[in-house]
Amino acid sequence: MMKITFRRATLVLSLAATASCNSLLAVDNPGRVTADALSDPALAPILEAAALQSAQCAFMQFAATTGMLSGEYLSSNGFVDNHIWEWRGIVEIKQAPGGCPGSRATTSMGFYTPAQQARFQLEDLNTRLKTFTDAQVPNRQRILAETDAYAGYMYVLLAEAMCELAFNGGPSVTSAAAFAIAEKRFSDAIVTATAINDASLLNMARVGRARTRLNLGNLAGAAADAALVPSGYTRIAEFSEVDVRRENRFYNLTVRANYLSVGPDYRGLTVNGVADPRVRVTNLNRVGLDNVTPMWQQQKFSVSGAAPLTIASYAEAQLILAEASTGQTAIDAINRVRALSSIAPMAMPAAGTDINALVIEERRRQLFSEGQRFGDMLRKKIAFPSSGVNRKGQSYSTMTCIPLPDVETRNNVNFKS
Repeated sequence: MMKITFRRATLVLSLAATASCNSLLAVDNPGRVTADALSDPALAPILEAAALQSAQCAFMQFAATTGMLSGEYLSSNGFVDNHIWEWRGIVEIKQAPGGCPGSRATTSMGFYTPAQQARFQLEDLNTRLKTFTDAQVPNRQRILAETDAYAGYMYVLLAEAMCELAFNGGPSVTSAAAFAIAEKRFSDAIVTATAINDASLLNMARVGRARTRLNLGNLAGAAADAALVPSGYTRIAEFSEVDVRRENRFYNLTVRANYLSVGPDYRGLTVNGVADPRVRVTNLNRVGLDNVTPMWQQQKFSVSGAAPLTIASYAEAQLILAEASTGQTAIDAINRVRALSSIAPMAMPAAGTDINALVIEERRRQLFSEGQRFGDMLRKKIAFPSSGVNRKGQSYSTMTCIPLPDVETRNNVNFKS
């Protein structure tokens, strides 16, 4: 990634003061502050708000970008910077590390830069907090747990999607190594959140560690964490229409503009002959701005640009438990998730049925548009389109995981031959 360095010049923290369900980002914008001043404990809440805003941008960019890579969404516009993610153009994607959109008309995607920036900010703040005292920084222990948990998720997002990684200008790192760092961050968050009795952060870290352990193949550990997440739990990324940079991109890309259309595999899904309420889509009976893509509009984020995005939930925890289990235990976990949407329970399948395949299908539906499908496809080796052309005549590449962007390999001395 581009190495982020705080110099003695000035640092601009572009924060939009927002109102949210738990006021995570309700902090005044201080404007310009000197880099030296970042060691002032009084600025910890400002740094916290900045880091969280970066993380929430990263979650949204990841969900939208990988939604295109996995076939949840098709490009229905005429902008090449958007098309590349559908047909997985290797050269073009290496030139598109992404950023937080500055307008509703932005069509470019990409999550590498937002996730790396958020990771750096979160870890930098976490390190600074350890030099302060609880008396100097109100809620210091909560912010420590929070920065560990959110940093853990940034490592998870990057590790799930990238072929290899690099952090802070360092050498190439495998996904497994990045998952190991994520597990440590979540474990630290669990210890701190338990000590201060913060149930929301505790369960966020539990879901995150369960997801990490699933990726690492530690099924027993994943099941143990997932089983502790209580019914009704959800942790969200918050969005707002106060500032366009903080709006839900799914809403802007699919409702405000016909830039994305729901992919064919997510249209008209049913359960026992009844429409599946987890994947609600509407046929607009027209083509998109590219004059060729049929417009199917998602209804998960259809009310406003302030619609939240789920980061961690009881439903995800139960599906992790299902994947990490066998037999009736797995089916029971699936049915607890189905009950959340008033879907009829699944009967125990006949002997020899691949229950794991059933779990992955339930994940595909329940976690639609939450940034989970691309990782599942890589983890379970589900085939991507790798030959032929799409409806626009664009040829699919053989890319599966995402290569490091040029901004990393050209600026990181560890990748220069």
